[in-house]
Amino acid sequence: MVGTTVIEVLVSLLVLGIGTLGVAALQATALRNSRSALERSQAVIAGYAIIDAMRANRSVARAGGYDIDRTCVPPAPGDLVANDHRAWLQGMQASLGDGACGTIACAATQCTVTVTWGAVSEPSGSPVRTVITQTRL
Repeated sequence: MVGTTVIEVLVSLLVLGIGTLGVAALQATALRNSRSALERSQAVIAGYAIIDAMRANRSVARAGGYDIDRTCVPPAPGDLVANDHRAWLQGMQASLGDGACGTIACAATQCTVTVTWGAVSEPSGSPVRTVITQTRL
C-alpha cells in the first residue's frame, strides 16, 4: 500500500508538470500574437497619418507631389511635403523598427499607401509584413 501511494503522487506530479508546461506555451503564443497585432495596428495608424497629411495638402497630393517609391530613409527637412514624409517615416520606424519602409502612389484622387516592416517580435530573417491602405482624396 505504501508503494502504491508514492506512485500515485509521482503520476499526479507528472500530470501537473505537463499541464503547467502547456499553460506556459499557451501564454508565450498569446504574447507573440498580441505583439503581431500591435505591429499591424501601428502600421495602419502610420498609413492613416500620411493620408491625413495629404488631405491637408490636397492640391499637391492630387498632383502627385506626395508620391514616393519604396523608401526606408527619411528625407532631409525641406518643404511641407519633405517634412511630412520625414515625420511619417520617422514615426513608422519609431513604432515598427528601423526596417520600416513606405510607398505612396496616387492617380488623380485615388491613393495607395503601403507600409512594410520586418516583424520585431520574430527572429531575423522572418518574412516582411505589409499593410496596404487605399483611399480617395
